[in-house]
Amino acid sequence: MGLTGKIIVNRFGVPGQSLRQAERLMSEFAARGVDTEIISDGYLGTGVFGEMSEASSFFCDFVVYLDKDKYLSAILEKKGIRLFNRHDKIRVCDDKGETVIALSGHGFNLPDTVFAPLCYDAGAPLFHEDARNIAERLGFPVVVKESFGSMGKGVHKADNMSELTALMQRLKTVPHIYQRYIDGRVGQDVRVIVIGGKAEAAMLRSNKNDFRSNIALGGKGEKIELKDAFFADFISEAERAARVLGMDYCGVDILFGKNGEPVICEVNSNAFFEGIEAATGVNVAAKYAEYILGSFK
Repeated sequence: MGLTGKIIVNRFGVPGQSLRQAERLMSEFAARGVDTEIISDGYLGTGVFGEMSEASSFFCDFVVYLDKDKYLSAILEKKGIRLFNRHDKIRVCDDKGETVIALSGHGFNLPDTVFAPLCYDAGAPLFHEDARNIAERLGFPVVVKESFGSMGKGVHKADNMSELTALMQRLKTVPHIYQRYIDGRVGQDVRVIVIGGKAEAAMLRSNKNDFRSNIALGGKGEKIELKDAFFADFISEAERAARVLGMDYCGVDILFGKNGEPVICEVNSNAFFEGIEAATGVNVAAKYAEYILGSFK
């Protein structure tokens, strides 16, 4: 095809796993006659100098962006390089609050959400009426999520007013949101990988020791057949969420509501696929590479 690409990973990301994901993609591109190079994001010579934005050494047809650095992605797109995912899609999915807002109004079941106000002063007093209002609107337990984070990091649970106020104090200057606890199946959710608006792999994640089902936190994955009637609504809602957000690739995490209905939890723009490949046997890397190359035909 004559195409060349780069795969960008975060220099400070998950050791080993980020690189393995990039290497899997590189091998699938190579099998299809396309050269790619893995680059570790960091101080890559990107910036704005005078009136010109600059990204040195970026001469390629496409970038698989396995990072969430919104500055670099914006500069690369400004140079005319096609990113997978696109800059604005990564930005919305990286911020859990923005994701909820973007999905609202489209008929999805979403957890009731209260947004923390911005606070720039670590010494500012905590307004206890705010904690009472959150508790009254959401009930206990309350899920407290830092707006930026992955693999379950930055996701907390407050079982009572004391724990809630402690988290509010601790996260005062950190962007975060408060959500109603969805307890249809505690410690279980469904992860669906969606590529080009189509579900390609799905698994049931379970964690007996934590309300968070993430594999990185000890959760286990079990294959879900995409045609399984029991999970049909979960698969269709994952595909619809990906289309509403305009994602090339994403992992959609879906909780079980009171009556077993799907409740959209999060959408991850660069979801790791190592765990779901192991659980399902689906070659996610190949499907993603084929989608990317197909978009140039």
